[in-house]
Amino acid sequence: MRFLRTYIEISNICNLQCTFCPEVDREKKILTPENFRKILKQVLPYTEQVCLHLMGEPLSHPEFKKILSICDEEGAVVQLVTNGTLLAQYGFDTFFNAKCLRQINFSLHSFKDNFPGKDIRPYLFDILTFSKEALTIRPELYINFRLWNLAVANEQNSENDEIINHVCEFFQVPINERVDARFGKSKNLTGRIYFHFDTRFRWPDYGDPDQGEKGFCHALSQQIGIHADGTVVPCCFDKEAGIPLGNVLADGFENVLKEPRLLKMRDGFQKKILTEELCRKCTYIRRFDKVAAPSVPL
Repeated sequence: MRFLRTYIEISNICNLQCTFCPEVDREKKILTPENFRKILKQVLPYTEQVCLHLMGEPLSHPEFKKILSICDEEGAVVQLVTNGTLLAQYGFDTFFNAKCLRQINFSLHSFKDNFPGKDIRPYLFDILTFSKEALTIRPELYINFRLWNLAVANEQNSENDEIINHVCEFFQVPINERVDARFGKSKNLTGRIYFHFDTRFRWPDYGDPDQGEKGFCHALSQQIGIHADGTVVPCCFDKEAGIPLGNVLADGFENVLKEPRLLKMRDGFQKKILTEELCRKCTYIRRFDKVAAPSVPL
């Protein structure tokens, strides 16, 4: 098996609480640098990229700099998703000097969700200044500005127009070339800096309506997740380890990948059969209804 992304949750704690992101019910946990290295060394032969989250804000980890250093030392390729509110406290060089970093995704929608009456410009200024400097210092670094603002059922949604206008003004995008947030999912601003738009989604819950037994998902073929306590889960939506597939620290990643439950679930996705109850509650999985399941060697 080889995955496109392995999500390693270095902390399930976040400094914000967004309305679109569910609270974590399990015990608050921070992955120690020592255990992070143990996990990382085991997953690297099986993955192309490592994402330093599943739940939680990675920059809130008290030893985040050490985590990045370990990724550099072990030769990992890292994708980072952050709300960006803690960016300035680290200094931009923390990120520019981390050669492991391939992509940073800033969830810009998080600020207005937590601070609806607060001036957004200081928050954006730090992120945009960082991004502009990256054009010179780390031009190979991909930077995405994420906004959940795509229209649903063709209804106009302009809640993030203020953010879009500030970003476009900063990068001097001509008015006639500025983004219409109702169309498309990606817009290149300059270099490797992009807007990325999407509709909101929700994490599945066992109390949700059943979506049926048929469906395909990229879990266990393109992605796999590891919680801060080492528990392996099929995807980044399994926030409470409802489908525990083993534990990297206790069992070893190679052994976990041989677990019958994991193999049954993975084989089910290839046949467009949902073997787990939580998957049958997942509305995100409906996005793949028209996707042909690839033939993946087990």
